[in-house]
Amino acid sequence: MNLFRTLVVTLLLSVGASALAAENGSGDPRYTIQNPPAYAMLGDLLIARPLLVVATVIGAGAFVLSLPFTAFGGGIGDAGQALVVDPAKAAFVRCLGCIGEGFEQRE
Repeated sequence: MNLFRTLVVTLLLSVGASALAAENGSGDPRYTIQNPPAYAMLGDLLIARPLLVVATVIGAGAFVLSLPFTAFGGGIGDAGQALVVDPAKAAFVRCLGCIGEGFEQRE
């Protein structure tokens, strides 16, 4: 029984400390916290995310088709970024209903 009490107290203290840290924020400017409304989350889930996944698939196909031509010009990285990576980031990285990405790498 004493082990159970120790475990519960440890669990409560760790949850309380993490809630306190989350409330105050990490102070790291790379993490942006947004609080979108419910209708924005619902619209993002039902409309924007499926369209962005389709855009990623179509962009990947266009990238493969344009690969011989972009290889001659030396723009493979730019084409891949614009056609595949940017739509995929918008579809899978940003939080639900958020306008920007949930995690931005800044140097």
